[in-house]
Amino acid sequence: MKAETLHLKSRMKRWYGGALVASLFMLLVLRYGIMKTAVEESYLTNPFSFNGTNPLDWVHFTGPPAVQNPENASQVISIDTITFSLFAQRNLSKGDQQSLLTWNLLKYLINHSQALPNGVDAIKEAGRAWSSLMASIEKEKLVYANCNSSRKAKEKQCPHFLNKMNATEPDKSHYNLQFPCGLTQGSSITIIGIPNGLLGNFRIDLTGEALPGEPDPPIVLHYNVRLHGDKITEDPVIVQNTWTIAHDWGEEERCPPPTTDKNVKVDELDQCNKLVGRDNNRTVRMYSHGSRRSSMGLQGVKSKRYFPFKQGSLFVATLSVGSEGIQMTVDGKHVTSFAYRETLEPWLVSEVRISGDVELISILASGLPTSEDSDHTVDLESLKSVPVSRQRPVDLFIGVFSTANNFKRRMAVRKTWMQYPEARSGTIAVRFFVGLHKIQIVNQELWNEAVTYGDIQLMPFVDYYSLITWKTLAICTFGTEVVSAKFVMKTDDDAFVCIDEVMASLIRINVTHGLLYGLINSDSQPHRNTDSKWFISLEEWSEEKYPPWAHGPGYVVSHDIATAVYKRFNEGRLKMFKLEDVAMGIWIVDMKKEGLEVRYEKEERIFNEGCKDGYVIAHYQGPREMMCLWQKLQETKRARCCGDP
Repeated sequence: MKAETLHLKSRMKRWYGGALVASLFMLLVLRYGIMKTAVEESYLTNPFSFNGTNPLDWVHFTGPPAVQNPENASQVISIDTITFSLFAQRNLSKGDQQSLLTWNLLKYLINHSQALPNGVDAIKEAGRAWSSLMASIEKEKLVYANCNSSRKAKEKQCPHFLNKMNATEPDKSHYNLQFPCGLTQGSSITIIGIPNGLLGNFRIDLTGEALPGEPDPPIVLHYNVRLHGDKITEDPVIVQNTWTIAHDWGEEERCPPPTTDKNVKVDELDQCNKLVGRDNNRTVRMYSHGSRRSSMGLQGVKSKRYFPFKQGSLFVATLSVGSEGIQMTVDGKHVTSFAYRETLEPWLVSEVRISGDVELISILASGLPTSEDSDHTVDLESLKSVPVSRQRPVDLFIGVFSTANNFKRRMAVRKTWMQYPEARSGTIAVRFFVGLHKIQIVNQELWNEAVTYGDIQLMPFVDYYSLITWKTLAICTFGTEVVSAKFVMKTDDDAFVCIDEVMASLIRINVTHGLLYGLINSDSQPHRNTDSKWFISLEEWSEEKYPPWAHGPGYVVSHDIATAVYKRFNEGRLKMFKLEDVAMGIWIVDMKKEGLEVRYEKEERIFNEGCKDGYVIAHYQGPREMMCLWQKLQETKRARCCGDP
């Protein structure tokens, strides 16, 4: 019994000892968790401190803070590295810094990077792109210092077209054609080939640039032709899809589709031509030797399904970049459409890859984004912007949305409505707001353009459609903090703006506070269809209707609203919403709740889609249409659309 008692005491001691160790361990874990939370909160709420409000006062960083939490180390270092690369002091001239007047005022965007889709990635990618661009600029300065004749080596880095004849090479199973400056709306890729081999299946992939550390690039469009079907069907089929390392393959779009209700419209064209896969009945008449045709009847009907590609037969296929997606025509007939998917936009495409059982005869890419050669530009001085300063107020500041490789659109705007006397005199100021590109050559061309014309404001993030609200914020910031404008306007680089009519309307309205002027929509609902480009989830907007908002091609707000937008952003009270025009409506109604008296002024002469005579703003106008509209305006002194007599 005594032995059993001693044994029990020994076991109890070991148990108490173990419990004591476990308790100490739990206390350490709890203490570690509390410290971890405190460290995380300090970095999430204030990842770095800023000083100064002058947009030309660059932020100085002394180095990364001491990391107390090993698990959070990579996140902290990543934030600090990105911040340093984007906002560190650079050896730039005062002239070079004119394109960065808004840049430093947007430094708090990193605190809002998770509020919009792709925000974090856009800032990270911008950090890499900016560092690369600054390095190339420094290198270029050294080269120029040693040899002034080196300018020619940089000309036409962005060619207007590329072609390759006899494209198939015997020792290659695929063919790549690179696009140095991506694609843009209006670009097209024409492929001439013959399906051959055992099956005749082949693929066309439009790919982007792989990020550092990623083995494969994203696929913006995977166009897979399967002449003998696949696991789902035995009939010929075209499969379209996308791929990214983060989300793998997306949802397949098949042509012909399994069900007819899936055939949606893209750029007003069917996702799949209804003729594809449909029976094409042909009457076959047979006659005996020497007989008269009139005496013979129908001998048989041969049924054949239409499919645009056929093994052993030549095809001419063209992929065209539209505003909503990519269209495919084969032998002159529209076959498929593919809507852009989030983060996979045409400017991202850096090459086309063609592989499989196909003899590639030629490939031609045309309508590629290309910059103007300033050395051969007529009246270059008249295209340069008028300098602005806060000490010189303007009646109207116009911010124009543009993407990095939209060189032609920006030039069309410079040559047309930016030539209004009000814009040339400086009473109205116009600037393009452009995010960085993933391709270094594009950023170099963009930088040269910005330095040449002085009318571009670079954004500290890579351009994604889901982030255009940040540009609206930037426009309000420029119009109130860089210049002092009575009114601030937002428009697009494919919109023709009659500046004189806009100003005449603002003078007639005679309201300088709480004004939203534009094509007002007072009765709209969120798109709940997940297939919609403008899909909004309940988490993003839970109410049944939006507050009043003005359509994006062009709207004006008064100075006080623009000022409040920037102030709320700095205070962390600005709701980020991915539809920028609706976002402005949301911001204004929030101001209204706090006592702002709002005046909504609807302008029926702003045309959201296309052009009508008497327009104030005409949307969806390409460079040629812009030049035509300007010429008509000069000749007739009236806002007449092109195509009219």
